[in-house]
Amino acid sequence: MKQITILAIETSCDETAAAILSGSIESKQPSFKFLSSVIKSQISIHQKTGGVVPEVAAREHMAVISPVVQKTLADAKLTLSKLDYVAVTSGPGLIASLIVGTEFAKGIATGANIPLLPTNHMSGHLYSAFADGKPAQFPALAIIVSGGHTMFLLMKDYKSYKVVGNTVDDAAGEAFDKVARLLNLPYPGGPEISKLAQSGKTDLNFPRPMLHFKNFDFSFAGLKTAVLYHIDKLKKPLSKQTKADIAMSFENAVVDVITQKALKAVQKHGCKTITLAGGVAANRALRESLAKLSAENGLNFKVPNHELCGDNAQMIALAAYFNLLAGVKPSKPSQVHANPAWELL
Repeated sequence: MKQITILAIETSCDETAAAILSGSIESKQPSFKFLSSVIKSQISIHQKTGGVVPEVAAREHMAVISPVVQKTLADAKLTLSKLDYVAVTSGPGLIASLIVGTEFAKGIATGANIPLLPTNHMSGHLYSAFADGKPAQFPALAIIVSGGHTMFLLMKDYKSYKVVGNTVDDAAGEAFDKVARLLNLPYPGGPEISKLAQSGKTDLNFPRPMLHFKNFDFSFAGLKTAVLYHIDKLKKPLSKQTKADIAMSFENAVVDVITQKALKAVQKHGCKTITLAGGVAANRALRESLAKLSAENGLNFKVPNHELCGDNAQMIALAAYFNLLAGVKPSKPSQVHANPAWELL
């Protein structure tokens, strides 16, 4: 059975990453393994400004992308001549960061005459839930919760999916970061909120936006505003317990909305599986809530390991692999461009 090897590159935001996947595109069930994975984080750089500065992120990508790819090849004990495909995140993301990775991948593809696979960043998150290689049962409700997206997708099989719910304003991850700033927590805010929430005692019953809407769309801007108004009314400085109560109450509201909407979605579409992916998939409360929901309703629950929840190149390699299974053809390097608004349809 013929094995193909994919080098994947990810630079959509502030992580410079590369990974190599080896797999078969002839087997009935997905069959693959990772040969190497390298991630160069920029967290320490962006902590100084409390968030990602696009120009700074792009310059850092330019400085480290070549050594990151070289180490990825060395770890896999491969040379460019042994690669069958190069995959790269071409969108969505920060335009300057995307350009660095996309142009670097185009250079490799052109120079080494390797087919190029432009890959959607969100499809990477989508397929990261299948990184364990174990067979999945369909239909599945795929939930992606990240900094810029909160999405429900209905998957009929590995190859076909459609968006059935989306973000109308602030995504869950964006709201986590904004509330963290309101509480003067360090960057990145999401993990800090989750950590602080574990000490919460009093639920402040923040609103559950769009919970009772018949559709599966999401809105977290109003929740963030409710937290802001609550903080404005409190005596300053806030005590650690007050912050913990706010963090817990905010987290409870987000988790409650996603979980209850997930239940309605699986019931409507007859799903057998729930998958959870994206940066916020690392959140303990959300993972536990959806795992409990799945157990109570006889559903399979698939969620990637924590290291695959954030931006990484393994998920881009996976997305490229599943795209090949679906019959997607490579693109000419001259036709591939960074697209920060590339929607996952």
